[in-house]
Amino acid sequence: MNINYSNNRTNCIITIIDKSNINNYSFLTEDQNVYLKKQVTNESKTVNINNYNNYFIFITADLTKKDYWVLENLRMSGFSTLPVINSNKFEQVGLFIDIPNSTLVDLKLNSLDLVLAYSEGLALSNYQFLEYFTDNSKKNSLSEIIINPNDEFADAENKVNAINNLIEANYIARDLVNKPVSHLNSTTLAKNFQKYGEKVGIKVDVLEKDKIEELGMGGLLAVNKGSIDPPTFTIMTYKPENHKNSKPIVLVGKGVVYDTGGLSLKSTASSMDLMKSDMAGSAAVFGAIYSIAKNNLPYYIIALVPSTDNRPGGNAYAPGDVIKMMSGLTVEVLNTDAEGRMVLADALHYAKRFDPEFVINVATLTGAAAQAVGKEAIAVMSNTEIDLTQNLVKSGFEVFERMVEFPLWEDYGDRIKSDIADIKNIGGKTAGMITAGKFLEKFTDYPFIHLDIAGSAFLEVQDNYRGKNATGSGVRLLYNFISKL
Repeated sequence: MNINYSNNRTNCIITIIDKSNINNYSFLTEDQNVYLKKQVTNESKTVNINNYNNYFIFITADLTKKDYWVLENLRMSGFSTLPVINSNKFEQVGLFIDIPNSTLVDLKLNSLDLVLAYSEGLALSNYQFLEYFTDNSKKNSLSEIIINPNDEFADAENKVNAINNLIEANYIARDLVNKPVSHLNSTTLAKNFQKYGEKVGIKVDVLEKDKIEELGMGGLLAVNKGSIDPPTFTIMTYKPENHKNSKPIVLVGKGVVYDTGGLSLKSTASSMDLMKSDMAGSAAVFGAIYSIAKNNLPYYIIALVPSTDNRPGGNAYAPGDVIKMMSGLTVEVLNTDAEGRMVLADALHYAKRFDPEFVINVATLTGAAAQAVGKEAIAVMSNTEIDLTQNLVKSGFEVFERMVEFPLWEDYGDRIKSDIADIKNIGGKTAGMITAGKFLEKFTDYPFIHLDIAGSAFLEVQDNYRGKNATGSGVRLLYNFISKL
């Protein structure tokens, strides 16, 4: 899938128009202009007109909404037009806009913002994971979106290139999450990071089990004890010569490639069916650093991924065990299905050696987060300054990966106090996402933000341009946030 900025013409012409100001178009007949206005009056968000030699699609933008809703509605229009494009087997579509910048001043948007939002929604909707199909007929027809040049577009070619790279990063993240553990264990995940990362100037170091043992990463090793596959710990570094930040921004992603729950075996119906997606946090941080590197953003970024599967075999760690973590803290394990925090704790402690400016942790960490905010949002917790978190929340609205903030108040720490160790790995039946975040915070001494993407990372039902199955949750959010630092 590619978005191009050129004068090339196609038989499928898409035009973004102002819902409240419909013009007459010379390329339409009088009856077709009347039909267009009638459909828009009837609240149609897209209007299709088949003119034999050309197929016209009109996308209505409701400029009375808040700016982030204007953009999101255009992304969703991209999704709603894809079936029409595919049914007509169009390989290319041409994209125009009939809304001047002067109309958008109050929204603090410009016409190119609207065009890119629609293009992004259409391109993300066009994603397919077909690797294991033998029938190639399932493939979508669309391969190119052609944005027609416009005098009001500023820096269009660079912005189009940037959105292409971001969409590619989202595709890579979705591909990784969609792969089953039979095709993506910890070693293979690390090799994928190497394969993609080194193409865009990311230095990728993979620590094998002997080095992980030498470092004393007790949490990662404990979770790995039930597996026949070794763990990995991947360190990815992007440090351009012109980087603006002297201290690195560190991204940490949960890389549990499959989670049975361990000896605390998942017992609810279908609860294991989606657990190949438990490494979605690692895919998110990789997608973020990949897009940052490919777009040559001037930021020093490090991404860390502790990875293993969590199984009940062999000498699997057990409820009641006490684990000594890399930090030296001891953890009483009361539930082996609370494994994500165990592997992430070692990574968060490891991040201290970089003296980071701040650390963002991304993980499908708790069912409690999914229950609380559903697929519509990400749960965020932070111990850092308000401005930093609020800027991240603002980015969440801009890319429509919205967040709901939860506290990390000190008294929540009382819930993870253990009778026989420094802390325990679960905190009771309530506030589960917060106590998980509080557990992770114990291994930090720097500004820390935790994103629980359990509800948004992998979907059982199609959700607009986010698709079905892997969504790439977190990639666009982190890129937008870091790009605006």
